[in-house]
Amino acid sequence: MASGVQKQLVVYDFDWSMADQDTDRWVFEVLAPDIRRKMKTLKDEIQWTDLVAQSLEELHSRGKTKDDIENTLRIMPFHPAMVRAITNLKAPTNPATTLFCLSNANSVFISTILRARGLEDLFEEVITNPASFEPSGLLKLRRRVDPTGPQHQCNVGCSPNMCKGDELEAFLARHQLGYDRIIYVGDGANDFCPILRMRSQDIVLCRRFRGLERRIAQEGGLKCQVKYWAGAWEVEEIFEQLSA
Repeated sequence: MASGVQKQLVVYDFDWSMADQDTDRWVFEVLAPDIRRKMKTLKDEIQWTDLVAQSLEELHSRGKTKDDIENTLRIMPFHPAMVRAITNLKAPTNPATTLFCLSNANSVFISTILRARGLEDLFEEVITNPASFEPSGLLKLRRRVDPTGPQHQCNVGCSPNMCKGDELEAFLARHQLGYDRIIYVGDGANDFCPILRMRSQDIVLCRRFRGLERRIAQEGGLKCQVKYWAGAWEVEEIFEQLSA
């Protein structure tokens, strides 16, 4: 067991952090590339979660089904080393580990992929944008922070649909387990807010060449330690080293 660490929380972003693709983009690249192109054109004009919801409606209008979407998600790249890394965190030789997924994707995309990889039952919570299939087969997606209700007050740059820093603090308040260490696996610019709130004994596993690395380099201000990785095998390696 890692010295002095008896209880740890491992927080995972999903797209490009746990999985080796972006779920929102992948579904359309596979099923309707022209819709994907339209999304690329509109991404600066329409809030992203709303844009994905709108695009799912168009996909449905073309006759694409629940099975089409789920089958597309099941074949999305997900490295076997990441499956091993996550599974081994629950092994008895490690510190007692709680797994928490915190993502700007949506509940259907994430649960479908976790189930396909045999990982669904390992996560204490998955916090993301809510989604569900309607009887017609339409995948209905909503923002986690409803645009008609109270809005988060983040000034770090989180998108309107979710402040990941607030969500991490809310998780810690709900569970109150006094984790000896928090490990955060992320890649995107919106992962910067939660890691700003982490302590000196905590660690962020930052994926190279993406938005989070750029924000760390440009803005700094972190108390936590930073370890960089490019491939899933390196995450597995880091976890093994931290548990030694």
